[in-house]
Amino acid sequence: MPFVVVYDANVLYPSTLRDLLIRVAIAGLVQAKWTEQILDETFGNLAVNRPDLDPHRLARTRELMGKAVRDCLVTGYEPLIEAITLPDPGDRHVLAAAVKAHAEVVVTFNGKDFPADCLAPWGVETKHPDDFLLDQFHLDAVAVHLAVQAIASTRRQPPEDIADVLDHLESNGAVRTAAVLRR
Repeated sequence: MPFVVVYDANVLYPSTLRDLLIRVAIAGLVQAKWTEQILDETFGNLAVNRPDLDPHRLARTRELMGKAVRDCLVTGYEPLIEAITLPDPGDRHVLAAAVKAHAEVVVTFNGKDFPADCLAPWGVETKHPDDFLLDQFHLDAVAVHLAVQAIASTRRQPPEDIADVLDHLESNGAVRTAAVLRR
């Protein structure tokens, strides 16, 4: 069985990165998890920062995420929040979800907000999405390549190829992953 990871809101925000992270889960490399609160943060920020995006399409994307990844939604984590100490109390819900889901990893851009000494008692660590995707590539390069190809094949407005998808990943912070996939 694949290991369990929780995707933080900030890695679900960029569309191409979100798409690849979801496709990695669909491929069975990991069991991806998130909460309604994480999705609220992701899509709330998208609605505020990107008023050009159609709210109905954002809602549809959110719905499709839940349908695409089996057993992705973590519930019942709320009682754990108060027992967790992190520098930013607003991040405690993410670690609480990871603990409840028995996740080994929280994939986040904000590793500094999840210090190792705060995570160690819970048996959780953080991974930057670039490091996480490189790990997945080393586990199954074919699956990751196929996921990138699938993303490119769905991009029609405007049409994009694999190089465009890799450019997006690079601009989304997955610089080393994009470089490895270009080889």
